[in-house]
Amino acid sequence: MAIQWFPGHMYTTQKAITERVKDIDVVIELLDARLPGSSANPMLAELTAGRPTLKVLNKQDLADPARTALWLAHYNALPATRAIALDASLTTPAQAIVRACHELSPNRGGMAKPMRVLICGIPNVGKSTLINTLTGSRKAKTGDEAGITKLEQRITLADDFYLWDTPGMLWPRIVVPKSGYNLAASGAVGRNAFDEEEVALELLNYLKRHYAAGITERFKLAELDAAAIAAMKDEEVLDAIGRKRGALLGKGRVNLQKAAEIVMHEFRAGNLGRVTLETPEEFAQWLAEGLRADAERAAKKAARGKKRKPAAEGEGPRPD
Repeated sequence: MAIQWFPGHMYTTQKAITERVKDIDVVIELLDARLPGSSANPMLAELTAGRPTLKVLNKQDLADPARTALWLAHYNALPATRAIALDASLTTPAQAIVRACHELSPNRGGMAKPMRVLICGIPNVGKSTLINTLTGSRKAKTGDEAGITKLEQRITLADDFYLWDTPGMLWPRIVVPKSGYNLAASGAVGRNAFDEEEVALELLNYLKRHYAAGITERFKLAELDAAAIAAMKDEEVLDAIGRKRGALLGKGRVNLQKAAEIVMHEFRAGNLGRVTLETPEEFAQWLAEGLRADAERAAKKAARGKKRKPAAEGEGPRPD
């Protein structure tokens, strides 16, 4: 199942960014360090083209540090781009954002030329927490669900540093299926837009191949070592977790919906260890496959449209 979620307020955000970016010096895109490729908004890249960009890999304390290093190198190799990793709730690392903005736009600063920064990101990536940390107050609402911020707001970090906060925004169509699952697992997608059991199975499929020890330790599956977990079917792992946590229906059947909710909660809370669901190489492959499949769908749709198009009035069959 392809996961898509683009509620009405995101169209408003798209228009607001288009207008605001005309007067912006630096764009900050907050990414989820557990899925740095999937949480990068391709539509945002189009809307802010030509502006220096700071990629902030947030929630680094939940991510695999070795993979975070790979992603930082990947983004720092891009033109007019800097990348840093931090935990948005920690004050000192958060201040690194201000320094990075001045490095990206060194000619801005002072009352005559105040720094103007736009901060963007997918829903539930931690923007509001970061803003509250930077300002030392509760300027923005926070919560463990997608879509808390609904309106753009300007925040003054200093007399010569203005920050515009925008609501979390995805993009109208996610062409990388794996990205859709990763975004749903992270909490960036509204709950009504996906099936929890399906997402949990996709999540377990990746975890059991790359982070099986975390599954064994967190769910106390002492009878199953990492190798055994990796060899099991995804459904078998979900069933074992449900039984261990007491998510049972009548006659000893496992409540798979409840088990799926448990798996996703434990992942989001970081209780499965420091996990990153993609490497730059993996994401590049998924993106290439998604773009290829999307192009094939578009070509088939165009071909069907040509077949259905009626002949012009008075037009007969063409000679050979």
